[in-house]
Amino acid sequence: MRLLSALAIGAFSLPLAAYAADPHSYAQPDQVRVTHLDLDLKIDFPHKQLDGVATLKLDWKDPKAQALVLDTRDLKIAKVEAVDGAGKATVLKYALAPADKQLGSKLTIQAPQHPAQVRIAYVTAPTASGLQWLTPEQTADKKAPFMFSQSESIHARSWVPLQDSPAIRFTYSAHVTAPKNVRVAMSALNDARHPLDGDFRFDQPHPIPSYLLAVAAGDIAAQETGPRSAVYAEPSVVGKAAKEFEDTEKLIAATEQLYGPYAWGRYDLLVLPPSFPFGGMENPNMTFATPTVLVGDKSLVSLVSHELAHSWSGNLVTSAAWRDIWLNEGFTTYVQGRITEAVYGKALADEEALLSARDLQKHIGEMPENSQKLAPEPHGVDADDTLSDVAYTKGSWFLRTLEQRFGRSTFDAYLKGYFAHFAFQSIDTEQMLDYLKANLFDKNPGKMDWAEVKEWVYQPGIPKNAPLPASPRFEAIDKERAAFLAGSLAADKLDAKGWNTQEWMYFLDGMPDVAPLEKMQQLDAAWHLTGTPNAEIGMRWYSHAIAAGDKAVWSAAAEHMTRIGRLYLTTPLYRAFVKTPEGLAYAEQVYAKAKAGYHPMTQDAVQRIIDKARHPQAKKPAK
Repeated sequence: MRLLSALAIGAFSLPLAAYAADPHSYAQPDQVRVTHLDLDLKIDFPHKQLDGVATLKLDWKDPKAQALVLDTRDLKIAKVEAVDGAGKATVLKYALAPADKQLGSKLTIQAPQHPAQVRIAYVTAPTASGLQWLTPEQTADKKAPFMFSQSESIHARSWVPLQDSPAIRFTYSAHVTAPKNVRVAMSALNDARHPLDGDFRFDQPHPIPSYLLAVAAGDIAAQETGPRSAVYAEPSVVGKAAKEFEDTEKLIAATEQLYGPYAWGRYDLLVLPPSFPFGGMENPNMTFATPTVLVGDKSLVSLVSHELAHSWSGNLVTSAAWRDIWLNEGFTTYVQGRITEAVYGKALADEEALLSARDLQKHIGEMPENSQKLAPEPHGVDADDTLSDVAYTKGSWFLRTLEQRFGRSTFDAYLKGYFAHFAFQSIDTEQMLDYLKANLFDKNPGKMDWAEVKEWVYQPGIPKNAPLPASPRFEAIDKERAAFLAGSLAADKLDAKGWNTQEWMYFLDGMPDVAPLEKMQQLDAAWHLTGTPNAEIGMRWYSHAIAAGDKAVWSAAAEHMTRIGRLYLTTPLYRAFVKTPEGLAYAEQVYAKAKAGYHPMTQDAVQRIIDKARHPQAKKPAK
């Protein structure tokens, strides 16, 4: 157990027991830590499984330790062995505990002799929560099956037995076999020119946490976008993706100018099929990205800025537990804004910050108070639930406040030093605050009261003095929207021809939750929003149109929900539909058709929306 500093104990009075262990992992890193993973995988598309052998290099911390405890979920363990320095293997006894719904099954390996390495042979389940297996029909080109992983937050344990906690970092190497003509990619250095011979090897020399372990395989082409970047995607998508992401090198260079050298060598992007449940995943060396950002005008490439920013905030300096995930996402969202400003201008960066801030202001009061805190009480919160808008938006808002109070040049120097000081480490909120006080507040007294910091981090809601950027374009849109709703401005007279994606998002976000049906019909007639290929606009448009009672959009909304598996862009439409009995029945029909193409995380989220609508009085069992 790590002792907290005097600052953390005195200033914040948090219980030491809260940091004794990661509540989302069975691992016991105070006894033994995994330092390196050698992974051998065979990809079996017909059976939707990985046949794996994981060899874990161990650093024994406690001379009295008797066992190695690992996290697993739905793994079938075939054999566990100790491996000595000469490669000799000895069978070890192990026990796999009954499964916990959230944490999976604890794997306890008896190892009183403290072997340097333990080797585990296993097979994944077809329903592994961290893997999705797609048939050819579920891909863009419909020619070959596809598989990809999503390990964040605690889903790596469903395809590798390991210490599945962000506090534990390890290097890894991997040998992966697959059918010929299938390309395999991992969160390591990838070779765009690798022959599709079914035999791939990878090396990740930098220590990473388990949630950044990633693999994908399918009919994947590659196209270079710069001296240290390439785009990977299905053949019909790769050209469009390379064009959309052609500024990648500019983004890398801009971030290096602000925060120091890019530490990972290459920065490649893999555009996945539409079922990917997130916008992007910052897997080191190989960002996994949604195709929903490919709209042809680079208006959504802030996603690349965000995932690239994680190369400093998240991958380089990592939150030690899911309770501290704002250290990843809040810092990254702040850095994303700085990258966007440097490459695409301050107006766009301010618009994106305002969009997020206004949305959080609208919805934060609906959350439990503990979930409104940047650093919530760690127990009783599921790991996946920590990845909310609070971590992203409130976290970045706090950093923008620091920038405003201390000045940009001072804060930039501080942040650059922070990334260098904690490079390749996992830290908690209190360590970050120790460094903040010593290196920003104490060196620049009188700029901000420390009590304000405690309010931002440990109190629910958003502080009343939280600063917001100004946006003349958004102010003009507010006036036009008000005039349109009041009837003094016709839909076709809106000055919307030049609106970018963010400005359309802002216009729609500001519409009443249930707008008059005739107003929605007038908007559609003037601007042809139904059927838009822009998923960000589509999600907002269909949600409002459904709420207004416009059944004419239902089929187009269903097409959107079936085509896109990204949680953020799909679940709002289900929530809109289930508010009426007829809409609920229609949502169930859509889900029945779309379910097979959804990621397990999306399936779970949609099923919960439908179940809650079907049984609104059902109560959760008491804990």
